[in-house]
Amino acid sequence: MNHEDPVLLHTEGRVRHITLNRPRALNALNHTMVLRMGEALEAAERDDSVVAVLLTGAGERGLCAGGDIRSIRDDALAGGRASLDFWRDEYRLNARIARFPKPYVAIMDGIVMGGGVGVSAHGSLRIVTERSRIAMPETGIGFVPDVGGTYLLGRAPGELGVHLALTGDAVGAADALLCGLADHYVPSRELPGLVAALDVCTTPAAVIETVRRHAGTAPGGELVAHRDWIDSCYAADSVEEIIERLTDRGVPAAKQAAATILAKSPTALKVTAEAVRRARRLGGLEAVLDQEYRVSSAAFARPDLVEGVRAQIVDKDRNPRWSPAELAEVTEADVARFFAPPADGELGLGPGTAATR
Repeated sequence: MNHEDPVLLHTEGRVRHITLNRPRALNALNHTMVLRMGEALEAAERDDSVVAVLLTGAGERGLCAGGDIRSIRDDALAGGRASLDFWRDEYRLNARIARFPKPYVAIMDGIVMGGGVGVSAHGSLRIVTERSRIAMPETGIGFVPDVGGTYLLGRAPGELGVHLALTGDAVGAADALLCGLADHYVPSRELPGLVAALDVCTTPAAVIETVRRHAGTAPGGELVAHRDWIDSCYAADSVEEIIERLTDRGVPAAKQAAATILAKSPTALKVTAEAVRRARRLGGLEAVLDQEYRVSSAAFARPDLVEGVRAQIVDKDRNPRWSPAELAEVTEADVARFFAPPADGELGLGPGTAATR
């Protein structure tokens, strides 16, 4: 095992370990990592000696902060298409994780955002700790939740998913469990013991029981107390009306949510709201990933993604100049164009679409 590899693979007992290994970049995903993970899962599925897969992140800060968005910006500026190839393989990996036939244990400790959600929250045994901070923050960089994020958020209770999608807010363990982004809470101090216990499991049933035995009750949680205004305000038909309801609600947290949303890309906000609601109607993850590929392909060609990454990651001035700058300037036709088939062909995971490259 080469410890310089961005994905480390080894087997303990009958459990295949996959470790994301770019700790200085908070294990941000690149194309090589996505391909390595796909190959590892394919091999683990075929290997009868492997009873489960365990996903972790190197370092102390988190599992994965998302995709390598700086390289995506560079690709867009250069007029490339490497990002589209990356998304094709990444979304296919998300689908493979969801249908993986053996226990897929993801330890979502620390920061788990964007692409990090995609490689963990579609697994069958998703573990959070008191250090977990889980988010889909794409609207802040002029992008739209992807990697199956609109599928997950669309299935959250009430309008919690729309709230998290538009604000990009991070949630802790209890709220992740409430929203269906995780399954079990294990205190971080107990993770070494859990991993050691998993490594001596010899059957899938033993893996499942071991996780259940180590799980406890997550402390805290904030969203339950805000369900009333969240469900009422985010049920509005348009983002403009959501903002109006949040502002007029008379609740400080609702007013803060409105201010947070208004700092995001107007185009990304409207497309995100539509994407989550369409995802609810599409049903299956693979059909939603097909939709997300359409949306991502369209966003890649728009100026807000380049500008958002510039403001947040490159120059770090936190002052993006969105185009258009106001919600009222984003028309229904503008939004609809994000859901049209991409020029390079569909992703083709769900029924009724054909995979092309």
